[in-house]
Amino acid sequence: MVPINTTNATAQHTRLINALGAQDSSVRLQAALTAGSNPDPVFLETLVERCAVEPDFFVRDMLSWALIRLPPEITLPRIRKELDSERNQARSQALHTLSKINDKSTWAWITRDMLRDADDEVARTAWRVAVVLVPEDERKGLAEELVLQLGRGNRNVQLSLSRAFVDLGEVIKPVLEKAASHPDADVAAHARATELLRQNPETGFDAAIEEAKRTVRLGPDRAAAAEAAAAGIRAGETTESAAGAEQTESADRTRAAESAES
Repeated sequence: MVPINTTNATAQHTRLINALGAQDSSVRLQAALTAGSNPDPVFLETLVERCAVEPDFFVRDMLSWALIRLPPEITLPRIRKELDSERNQARSQALHTLSKINDKSTWAWITRDMLRDADDEVARTAWRVAVVLVPEDERKGLAEELVLQLGRGNRNVQLSLSRAFVDLGEVIKPVLEKAASHPDADVAAHARATELLRQNPETGFDAAIEEAKRTVRLGPDRAAAAEAAAAGIRAGETTESAAGAEQTESADRTRAAESAES
């Protein structure tokens, strides 16, 4: 039997733990990669603590990867504690890690307070992980909860919510139809834009929002009439262009024939 040099192992752990807090982000990234490549429960606490304060997105993502490499039976209880942290980033990163672990039993940990969190990044992450973890029979209830966040925040926040809705599938349709008549124009436009994305995921979000805002501003009937008129103008322009091209081609043929006769 080969004896284990615990002193040397402890020294290696210490060096790696110190590297996770190094000033250079590339050193921290490499340390997180090493911790994930050689998973050891001794790193659990440091990895979780670094998630709460790490400023670099790529390092944070690597920290989460290192955490999911550890046995979930020791990782999940520690992550659950972070969900109640006073630090916004700690809560957001804990939710992100939950989405990566994808243990359906943790659905019960996603509370309404998380979905309504005042911090946009925490809320966005909560929406994403909720859609990943929600049981089939609770999808409608989740949609009814998320509809309360329509119209919230800037473009990126609204896009995140729309994507979460679309990922929920058909259950969102009646919820969005009702929200499309909301007295708040921002809520109504966001609901309509999300429905456009549900019908055609290839539609760009910015284009969907602009079309939805126009519909809300004009009303569905006037917006439809305006679109029909615009389509008619485009069709007329196409016809005129085709006629002009045909006349030019005919004139060219006539000139060519006259030149041949002379």
